[in-house]
Amino acid sequence: MKSVADLYAVIMAGGGGTRFWPLSRKRWPKQFLPIATGKTMIEETYRRIRPLVPNRRVFTIANAAQSRTIRRLLPALPSANALVEPRARNTAASLILATAHVYRRNPEAVVAVLASDHLIVDEPLFLKKLAAAAEAAARTESLVTFGIQPTFPATGYGYIQFAKEGGRKVAGEPFHSVRAFREKPSREAAVAFLKSGDYVWNSGMFLWRASVFGRAMDRYSPEFFPFWRRTLDALEKKSKTALSKIFEEIPALSIDYALMEKAEGTLVCAGDFGWSDVGAWSALGDLWPRDDQDNARRGQVVAVETRGNIVCNPGKLTALIGVENLVIVQTKDVLLVCRKERDQDVKKILDLLEKSGKTEYL
Repeated sequence: MKSVADLYAVIMAGGGGTRFWPLSRKRWPKQFLPIATGKTMIEETYRRIRPLVPNRRVFTIANAAQSRTIRRLLPALPSANALVEPRARNTAASLILATAHVYRRNPEAVVAVLASDHLIVDEPLFLKKLAAAAEAAARTESLVTFGIQPTFPATGYGYIQFAKEGGRKVAGEPFHSVRAFREKPSREAAVAFLKSGDYVWNSGMFLWRASVFGRAMDRYSPEFFPFWRRTLDALEKKSKTALSKIFEEIPALSIDYALMEKAEGTLVCAGDFGWSDVGAWSALGDLWPRDDQDNARRGQVVAVETRGNIVCNPGKLTALIGVENLVIVQTKDVLLVCRKERDQDVKKILDLLEKSGKTEYL
């Protein structure tokens, strides 16, 4: 597959990956772990886009320590392309900085924003749709995104409402107008979204021309637009001090809140390429090898009358008797045991550890 002209990729790699604790820690978060395959999540993300985007047009963005890890994991990535956030200020600040870097190279280049820790099953289809979305962004003044067809009334995802009627085809792929972005709903609202048929999950993947991003900031996000101009100026002057000051002052908001929910004319394409954000331990039940009792595992498991568990205990034998639907994770210093449906509550354990001063486990 040929690379798409003037397409840049920005891989967001600064997350903490707390939902995969205790395997994931502050110094070694989810994107740096081999969660789905034998390669780390960020290595898989980088490999996946390489047929479309050459090394010189791939950027990552994370904090200084994470960026050092990224350079070890992705040795082919130019060192200057491992962008460093002066401080963590959420994704709006990160994407202003990353898009400004692309803008200085070519204001009309297309930026594809990708998470470092998502799983894509059908990679050929993903590349086909990514190329189509890049063409849509290149041809129009629109911000572009992918929506994932909901398979259950999830309350942990944001949703996108789209117009069923109308739409347009670009490179053979249909794109529909976005009517609204909806934040994580109640269960009742999520059920209603699924019944309506005009809602999809927000994938968190976005595309835009660098110049369109700046104009959208100016029109729809006046609170952030001055930071866009200041960032371009700081990069022009190569002033790390100015960038640090920007990151001290810029509001800590996601790009969804800062721009996507306010922008008009956004287009959405169906992300039917086997997407998963691999958001919690329970997601691994469909990814890891399973035994004849439906236990997904890494490491040896011997089970008696035991079903539906997820076990991560590499290099050791785990013996299970008469238990069901548990997550069991053993690291060198922590043992986690919880019910699968409570795996989102791992964050509560981290809060308790923080409050009790046991930060060596974080």
